[in-house]
Amino acid sequence: MPRLGLGVWQIADGQPTVQAAQWALEAGYRHIDTAKIYKNEAGVGQAVQGSKIARDKIWITTKLWPADFIHAEKAFTLSLERLGLDYVDLYLVHWPVPGAEKHIWEAMEKIYEGGRAKAIGVSNYSARQLENVLKDANVPPAVNQVKCSPFDFDKELYNVCQKHHVAFEAYSPLTRGQQFGDQTLNEIAKKHDKSPAQILIRWALQKDMIVIPKSAQQEHIKQNADVYDFELSASEIDWLDNLPG
Repeated sequence: MPRLGLGVWQIADGQPTVQAAQWALEAGYRHIDTAKIYKNEAGVGQAVQGSKIARDKIWITTKLWPADFIHAEKAFTLSLERLGLDYVDLYLVHWPVPGAEKHIWEAMEKIYEGGRAKAIGVSNYSARQLENVLKDANVPPAVNQVKCSPFDFDKELYNVCQKHHVAFEAYSPLTRGQQFGDQTLNEIAKKHDKSPAQILIRWALQKDMIVIPKSAQQEHIKQNADVYDFELSASEIDWLDNLPG
């Protein structure tokens, strides 16, 4: 699974999503994250189908909306139809449904066994909810996708994922720009001649997270991928780990 991906939440379907995904693929991204509720699966699919990059080189994630869990197989098939793809690389339970986690995961395992989802996982699950799924799972969740940045870092959940070898995936890693004025973040960015966004992405990567910054602007999409020519020090990681929320 590519460690850096493009999130497309709140990007309008059609040309805006197609263009953002195309720009990402041109900038070297090989991972695009969508969901039924984003209403832009079709745009993601159009970008993939229109790309000269082989399908098996592009990682596509989409998600099961909680209201659809009773008919999970049908919801999954409809997502594939909107994407115009034969399979997805990862299918996630978008949000937990209290009391139904076991039933939902059994449905996800059936989808996985059908071969049209190469991996299955969860999103927005707490440490307790994740451990409950792991307790009964025949196929353990490959991923837990959660909101995460140094300003919103659930260390207990992160440690549980590490313990059980569940990939920890961070969405909203850039805090939607709300923390770009933080003094510590800006001091680290200035030292490395990078933007605050690049520091936040690099922090996630060095903590072995998968990270999916969202942008519809070509310049930002390219800049967010320019994070492999520097490394944060152990002390800088520690400072970021302990920023106030």
